[in-house]
Parts: sequence; structure tokens; C-alpha cells
Amino acid sequence: MSATAKGLALVPEPAGHADGPRASAVRPVLSFEQVGFDYDGRAIMRDVSFAIAPGELVAVLGPSGCGKTTILNMVAGFLKPTAGAALIGGREIAGPGPDRGVVFQAAALFDWMTVADNIAFSLRCAGRPKAEQRQVASEMAALVGLSGVEGLYPYQLSGGMRQRVGLARVLAAKPKVMLMDEPFSALDVQTREVLQEEVLRIKERTGCTILFVTHSIDEAVFLGDRIFLLNDLKEGRFEEFRVDLPAPRANGENRLHPAFIRLREAIYRQMRH
Repeated sequence: MSATAKGLALVPEPAGHADGPRASAVRPVLSFEQVGFDYDGRAIMRDVSFAIAPGELVAVLGPSGCGKTTILNMVAGFLKPTAGAALIGGREIAGPGPDRGVVFQAAALFDWMTVADNIAFSLRCAGRPKAEQRQVASEMAALVGLSGVEGLYPYQLSGGMRQRVGLARVLAAKPKVMLMDEPFSALDVQTREVLQEEVLRIKERTGCTILFVTHSIDEAVFLGDRIFLLNDLKEGRFEEFRVDLPAPRANGENRLHPAFIRLREAIYRQMRH
């Protein structure tokens, strides 16, 4: 079934088959093929399939315990499907790798390292020259709005600034896919909205593909090119909502746009139902 309105597209897909707007023309960067996962003898999901095109931001939305973080952890390589296959670039995910980077709920920074050293940590582990580490740290700090604080330590930063450092650290590794697990959930509303806009600007500048897990309908609608609303993954069922908001997407005024309000209401009603 589907419903459409001006400035709004609601496309609940058949169970387990949600393909991005460019998936038929462009090879997906990330896909699930009839993925199942059991934990402690209990089925978490069955026959889940989807495809995400390069450069898309897909928001995964749903209540606690619905399988959002399980999907993210399988993409990250922390969990392995018990059935089907999780693929990146057409290859089965066998474990964690540099083609994926995770931004966690907590920034998880090294307290004894400066901002610059935290950002450049992956390059240091890879044995890259110190000059390259400094250059990349400076570029990534500028990208996330942290120029001038590269010499500070995490304890000297606000919560929002620490999350920016975590974001910059992931971007420094130039992953194909950035995985974001409710990274702004602990922040105040104003800081959260600023960082949401920052994510969209970074996506526009880098072309990075993003899988963004959230509990917030507003966050999903503001950020997503598409939204996967999880309902019953044990039956492989979820619904896909396509987002149609004016460019530039990072414009905070989009939160007041009629299309935003209509889509937010439609998802809210679907979740309540």
C-alpha cells in the first residue's frame, strides 16, 4: 500500500523489500539479503531485506527492543547473521573493517589525548606519518566546526563538542558507511538540532553513506532521505517512508515546513497504531 501527498511520500514496502530511490540504477553500498538473527534461542529478526544507495542517509526508527541496534551491529561486523547475508559493496560482512565507522551514544574519547590525537587515532594505528595525522586532524576539526580547539583535552569540552570529536574521528578514516547509534540522545535539544544540521552539511560535502539509528521521529524526518520504521522484524516487516523536504536539507527551517509536519504526523500515527 502507499499514500502520497504534495511534499510528502509514504511508501510502506512489502515485507522485507525496501530499495532506495537509486538502487535499481546504482549498485547499493549496503544491503541485507533475507537476514535472520537469533539470540539466546530467541528470534530477533527473520527474512529482512533492504538496499541502501551510495550517499543516502537512512534513519532506522522504532521503540526500544525492536532491532535497530541489532541491524547496526551486524553492519558494523560486531554481530553475524544466523541466516541470510549482510553485504557491503557486494561483499559479505565478515567482521569490523575500515570501510565502516561507528559514532556511539557516548563519544568514547581517550581522556589523555588531545582533540587532534583523538581525531587522528585511526591514522596512528595504521602507521601513517605524523605530518599526515596532523593535517587530517586539522581538516576534520574544521569540517565539524572544531578549528582552534585541537590542543584541548576531552574534559575541557562540552558534550556537543565531544560528540563532534567522535564524528571527526570516524570521518578521518574515510569509511564507505558511517553508522550512528543515537549519537545525540543525551544532548540538550538546541545542541542536538545544531549537530543534526552539521551531519547533513557533512554528508553533502563528503558524500558519505549514513545509517542513523534513533528513537526520535523528528530526528528521523529531519535527517533521513528514507526512514525505516521497524515493526515486526520477526516476520521481516518494516515500513519505508521517503522524505521530500526542500534543499538545502541542513536548513533548520525545514522543521517548520508543512511536509515535515505531515510526515511526522503520519509516522506518529503509524507507530501508535
